Amino acid sequence: MKKYIHAVPNFSEGRRLEVIEAVVDNFRNRPGVKLMGYFPDADFNRTVIEAIGEPEPMLEALLDMTATSVKLINMEEQTGNHPRIGAQDTIPIFPLKNITLEECKELAETIGRQIYEKLNVPVYFSGENARTPERKSLDYIRKGQYEGLKLVAHTPERSPDIGPAALHPTAGAVIVSAGTRPLVAFNVILGTDRLEIAKAIAKIVRGPSGGFSTVRAVGLKFEERNQVVVSMNMFDYEQTPIYRTYELVKMEAARYGVPVVGTEIVGTLPQEALVIVAEHYLQLENFKREQIIDNHLIGL
Repeated sequence: MKKYIHAVPNFSEGRRLEVIEAVVDNFRNRPGVKLMGYFPDADFNRTVIEAIGEPEPMLEALLDMTATSVKLINMEEQTGNHPRIGAQDTIPIFPLKNITLEECKELAETIGRQIYEKLNVPVYFSGENARTPERKSLDYIRKGQYEGLKLVAHTPERSPDIGPAALHPTAGAVIVSAGTRPLVAFNVILGTDRLEIAKAIAKIVRGPSGGFSTVRAVGLKFEERNQVVVSMNMFDYEQTPIYRTYELVKMEAARYGVPVVGTEIVGTLPQEALVIVAEHYLQLENFKREQIIDNHLIGL
C-alpha cells in the first residue's frame, strides 16, 4: 500500500506574484505529489501551500521549495503582519494514509538535516519533533520574530536545533515539524481597525496565556480592509471545535462594542471539522457521516 503525507508549508512572500509562482512550481507536475492549493495573503506577506503525496517525492518537493524560497526571499527586506523567522518559515507535515506519526517524525528529521546540509540554513524543530516542551509552540520559537531572534540566536535557549547558533544572513531559519493531524487555520475578522482589541482577544483565546490549550492566536491588521483579525492555528479541531473559538472571539469583541464581520478558513481542512460545526449550530440529532453523499463517492 502506498503511503501518503499532508504538507502545509508556509513561506514569507504574499505580494510578488513571480516569487509566489516560482516557489509553488516545485509542487506542480511532480509524480507522487498533488498540489491542492496555495493561498497568498498580501497583508500577512505570506503564502500557505497545501499538498499531499508519497514521502520520497514530497521530501524532494519540500527541499526544492525551500531552496527556491531561500534564493528569492531576503528577510532583511521582508515585512508583513504575520510572525515569521525565515524565508521558508515553516514546514509542517502530517500522516494522511497508511503512514504513522513516527514515520512522519523521522521524515521531518530528514527534511531538517538536508535543509541545513544542502542550503546552510539553520533549522528549529517544533510539534512532535520539538527538543524541549517550550519548542512545541511556534510562538516560543518565533518570539521576537526574525529581527529579534537573530539578536539572541547565539544563546542556548534560542539557538537552532541544527546548524550554528545564528540565523542565515538573508534566509533566517526554517521550522520543521510533524503533527498528529492537520491544523485548521481560522481567522475571525472584526469590524474595527483597533489592533489592540484583536491582540487582547487573541491573548484570551490562545493556550499559553490561559485560553484553549490546542489553539495559538495572534491579532493582526488587514491593511487593505482597514480591519483587524484574530488569526488562529487550531491543532485539534475535535478537542477545540471551530465554533467554540468563534463564539469566544465574538463574546469578547462584544465587550468593546465590536462586531464580527466575517471569518476565513485559510487553506484546506478536514470535512469533519465542518461537520462538527454543523452539528452544533443546527442541533443535529442522530446524524451519521453516511448521510453525507460525497462520502459515498470514495471507492467508486
